[in-house]
Amino acid sequence: MSTNVVMPQMGESIAEGTIVRWIKKVGDSVDRDEPLFEISTDKVDAEIPSPSAGVLTEIKVKEGETVPVNSVVAVIGAAGEAPAKGSDQAASAGAGASSMPEAAVGQEETSALSKGTALDDRTAASDARPSTAAAPAEASTPSGALSKEELRRQKSSPLVRRIAKEHAVDIRQIQGTGISGRVTKHDILGFIESGGSTGSPQAGARAAGQAGGAAQAPAAQPGAGRTITIAAQGPVYRPGDNVEIVPMSVMRKKIAEHMVMSAHTSPHVYSVYEVNFGRITALRQKKKAAYEAAGAKLTFTGFIAKAVGDARRQFPMVNASIDGENIVYKKDINLGIAVALDNGLIVPVIRKADEKNLLGISRGIEDLASRARSKKLNPEEVQGGTFTITNPGIFGALYGLPLINQPQVAILGVGTIEKRAVVIDDAIAIRPMCNLSMGYDHRLIDGADAGRFLAYVKERLENFDEAWM
Repeated sequence: MSTNVVMPQMGESIAEGTIVRWIKKVGDSVDRDEPLFEISTDKVDAEIPSPSAGVLTEIKVKEGETVPVNSVVAVIGAAGEAPAKGSDQAASAGAGASSMPEAAVGQEETSALSKGTALDDRTAASDARPSTAAAPAEASTPSGALSKEELRRQKSSPLVRRIAKEHAVDIRQIQGTGISGRVTKHDILGFIESGGSTGSPQAGARAAGQAGGAAQAPAAQPGAGRTITIAAQGPVYRPGDNVEIVPMSVMRKKIAEHMVMSAHTSPHVYSVYEVNFGRITALRQKKKAAYEAAGAKLTFTGFIAKAVGDARRQFPMVNASIDGENIVYKKDINLGIAVALDNGLIVPVIRKADEKNLLGISRGIEDLASRARSKKLNPEEVQGGTFTITNPGIFGALYGLPLINQPQVAILGVGTIEKRAVVIDDAIAIRPMCNLSMGYDHRLIDGADAGRFLAYVKERLENFDEAWM
């Protein structure tokens, strides 16, 4: 019996993934959980294990191709089963949606819409599909049904459809640059910022760069009741400039998209608190050897994660998301811990962090960070985060002002821990100090709420109880 291998969802807000490398080739035997292919998203580069044992009989998506999550990328057959006819050629020539017969494409798109796999399950299909009256007459078939091109655009990510709905944009007006003409986040944001130009935003940007102009493009801003003029970007470089041009990696492109989306979605506000780490430093020195004997590395990040996990139970607005006009309060406290890689960033998740003691959290951080760097994380280990901690301080930064990891509403930045002269009881003393900065979505979290949350974390860290370890 054959098993379909699908593109996993490597994060709550991830709608697509790129296959970087096939570890196995057609005809190879594979064991269950043996690495099959490597993917890249804005969250993680990861090796994806085989869902079953058998023979890789077909590769449907070639290396370098980006497809939506849950798309079938390969087929695992029973042991001894012959490879599918033409599967080798398909893998090399590109066996994605662009290589399918037109009839098959139409069936795939229609099926995806009817089953809801490509539509946000919180939004009815009628909400995601713009009215045919608003679209050009030639965009639809004579019977009024959606054409294959329209269906491809409708199969854009939930984020794209949500942005389209918020800005009253008909997705079918946009020239998509994604796979099979799908509309990407860049496409719709560029469309909105250009005031509704139907041309490709990428093509427009290239044309502006080549012409060396800085044309003014009106862009309607929602809710403001007025039009704001935005200057188009000028040329990045000119002929004769001493430059080197290197294509972005898949992960870097995905990170860029996710960060632009976050800045576009949330009004970011920041608060910074200074924390005395004298108590934490003393406890760490005292317990470090015992933790190593128990198989855990006792780090400052572990202490911070414990304090944050406890604090978020007291401040539910920090452990939430915004869904349209609704607030979704998350009952589980799942901490995302940002891990720096050589070529990007990844955020594995410690689930139910408030239920763990410091030893359990420390073990979790070390395990996830180690497997993240070796690309051994499972898809579910980068999903479901409700709050993120990032530590620019390990590189010496006094503090950072990170962007929120959507769809979360807050993120904590940890600055470097260094000895400073501080005033304690009217006397100058030397103490290990650290700046904690929190970026938060002002649609939900007010400055007073953020201040109370950070004050709680500060108090827990400065008076950390040994019983919590």
